[in-house]
Amino acid sequence: MSSTLRTVPRLVARAPAATATAKLSAAAAAPSSARILARAYSSQQQQQQQQQQQQQQHQMPRMRKAGSGGMLGVLAAGALAGWYFYTKQQDDATPAWKKVNYQAVYKDIADLLEDEDYDDGSYGPVFVRLAWHSSGTFDKKTRTGGSAGATIRHAPESQHGANAGLEVARRRLEPLKQKYGNISYGDLYTLAGVVAVQELGGPTVAWRPGRSDKQADACTPDGRLPDAAQGADHVRDIFYRMGFDDREITALVGAHALGRCHSDRSGFDGPWNASPTAFTNFFYTELLDNTWVTKKWDGPRQFVDKPTGAFMMLPADMAFRTDPRFRAYAELYARDQDAFFSDFSHAFAKLLELGVSFPEDAPIYRFKTLD
Repeated sequence: MSSTLRTVPRLVARAPAATATAKLSAAAAAPSSARILARAYSSQQQQQQQQQQQQQQHQMPRMRKAGSGGMLGVLAAGALAGWYFYTKQQDDATPAWKKVNYQAVYKDIADLLEDEDYDDGSYGPVFVRLAWHSSGTFDKKTRTGGSAGATIRHAPESQHGANAGLEVARRRLEPLKQKYGNISYGDLYTLAGVVAVQELGGPTVAWRPGRSDKQADACTPDGRLPDAAQGADHVRDIFYRMGFDDREITALVGAHALGRCHSDRSGFDGPWNASPTAFTNFFYTELLDNTWVTKKWDGPRQFVDKPTGAFMMLPADMAFRTDPRFRAYAELYARDQDAFFSDFSHAFAKLLELGVSFPEDAPIYRFKTLD
C-alpha cells in the first residue's frame, strides 16, 4: 500500500508535467500549422508566378513576331535609304556628258533651224560657221585651241573679226544649253554644225560627245582663222597648222555652198550661189563654170559673177580656182557630189575633234535626219 500510495502521488505529480508537455506540444503545433498555411500561400504564389511566366513565354513569340515585322520595316527603310544614297552617289559620280540625250538635243537643234524672219530662212549656215570657227583655232604644235573649251563664247575671242555675227548663233542655241544643263558648250556648238549639215541635205557626219568647257583665260589669239582677203599660201598656212592636207582643205571650203556674207559682219556681201540653205556641190560648179569679175563698190575686194552680179566669191575662194593642186580637187567635187560629200564628212568630223581629249568610252553617233 505504502508503495502504492507513494506511486500515485508521483503519477499525480507527473500529470501536470504531461499537461504542460501537451500544452507545449499544442503550442508547438500551432506554429507548424501557420507554417503549413504559409507554405500553402507561398506555393499558391509560386503557381501564380509560374502561370504568369508561362503566359509570358507564350506571349514572347508573338512579341518577337511583332518585333520581327517592325525590324523588317526598319531594315527595309534602311535598305531603301541606302539604295537612294548609293544611286545618288553613283549619279553624282557619272560624268555630265553621259547624262545627256543627244538624239533629243539633235531634234531640238533641228527645230531651231527654220526661221523665215532670219536671213535666207534658216539658221543652218550660221550654225555651221559657229562649229567651224570654234574648232578651227587648233594649233597642232602647241596643242591649243579647237572646240574643246568653247572659248569662242568668251571675249576677246568672241570679238575677233573673223567671228563677227556669231553671237546670233550662240543666242539661238542658249535655251538648249539651259534645257540640257549637262551638255557642254563645246558639244552643243559642234553638234549644231552637224545638225545643220545633215538637215540641209548634206552627208552624215560622225560626232561624239565629251568636250569640256574652259574660261576666258584659255582664249586663243587672233589670227588663227582664215583671212578671206588672202590667197593660196595663207590658206595653206592656216590649214596646215591644224593638220589638214590639200584635199581636206578643198573639201572643207565646200561648206561655202551654205549661207552668205554680210557687210555688217565680215564686210563682204552676198551669197555664193542661188540655194544658200541647201548643202550641195554648187560652190565648186559656180567657182569653175561661172565668169568672175571684181566687184565695183566701196567695200573690201571681192568677186561677183559677170552675168548677173547676184553671186560672189572671196579672194580666198578664188585660190581653189587658180592654184593647180587645189583646183584638181575642186574639179573632182564639181563633177562628183558623192565624192565631195564623202570627203567633206571625214574632214568636217576631223575638224570638230581637233584638240579634244575624249573619254575612252565616248560613243560615236551617226544621227539620222528628221525627215
